[in-house]
Amino acid sequence: MLYWLTEFSDGGDVFNLFLYITFRSGGAFFTALVFGFLFGRPLINLLRRRQRHGQPIRADGPESHIATKAGTPTMGGVLILGALLVSTLLWARLDNPYIWMLLFVTAGFGLIGFADDYAKVTKNTHSGLSGKMRLGLGFLIAAIASAWAAWFHPAELSYQLAFPIYKNVLLNLGLFFIPFGMVVIVGAANAVNLTDGLDGLAVMPVMIAAGTLGVMAYTVGRVDFTDYLDVHYVPGTGEILVFCAGLIGGGLGFLWYNAPPAAVFMGDTGSLALGGALGAVAVAIKHELVLAIVGGLFVAEALSVIVQVFYFKRTGKRVFLMAPIHHHFEKRGWAEPQIVIRFWIISLILGLIGLATLKLR
Repeated sequence: MLYWLTEFSDGGDVFNLFLYITFRSGGAFFTALVFGFLFGRPLINLLRRRQRHGQPIRADGPESHIATKAGTPTMGGVLILGALLVSTLLWARLDNPYIWMLLFVTAGFGLIGFADDYAKVTKNTHSGLSGKMRLGLGFLIAAIASAWAAWFHPAELSYQLAFPIYKNVLLNLGLFFIPFGMVVIVGAANAVNLTDGLDGLAVMPVMIAAGTLGVMAYTVGRVDFTDYLDVHYVPGTGEILVFCAGLIGGGLGFLWYNAPPAAVFMGDTGSLALGGALGAVAVAIKHELVLAIVGGLFVAEALSVIVQVFYFKRTGKRVFLMAPIHHHFEKRGWAEPQIVIRFWIISLILGLIGLATLKLR
């Protein structure tokens, strides 16, 4: 919205600053951060009044969770989403189709998560919406977003799958690009949801992934950078950096209250929305495969659940003491902050590896 202040610029005044994506990204970051600090405590107090029992705790989960996490309110993802939506609408160019695609996915998955969290806290049960309903709605949103992205991609890139490291290697998926994009977006949403099991565990890796993808979006959205790095050029995607900066600012504002011991959980409201947003960014900038590297921690968490379920059904035995894998390390005696910080370090390393794929061609 503030971008339109450039209409009053003569090319040498303060309004000219709003032309620059980097300036507006900084504005989005600080706007989202201040939003989180201002509304975090009032939101937590409201959630505590509305939720008598807080987030239901799994009976089969780690024993320590029953004592330390019971009664903690959930749905704190509303704080991140509010900060993200306000900062993006304020600082991004609203004539950019990719911005609206990302807002659509984020809001859509946020509503699914909100409905799921609401069902859990009102019924005081760990089960919310049915898995089929969550997946069905998620795939519907992802289908619209994938078609949206393909429509606005350059003709030479539409329906193409780009490969990291290799120069100009594209695989034409045809109409299969739509279901592929659906799997990327829904998979990312549910992988982040599975990771969100300890205080601060999911939000920092989400911010690291958002920062990495934001830099990539800015890079592939500039023809001079893409010529130098020999990567594909996707016009208009540089604006996604503003969205990612807002996500990071909102995430930091939330982490202030979610750091151990958490005063609030993001719940499915936050985890599904943020994961879906990461998947949508990857689809928009044609870096779907790189997302598997940058979000490798989320991939590992999801795979640990898949392996555990598959192996248990086949043999009646477990590969991990408990899945997702962060609970396995809890069962082995690792302290919660130890797990969280080590997983943050892993996420940072994976983010740097993901960035390196821009140069390694």
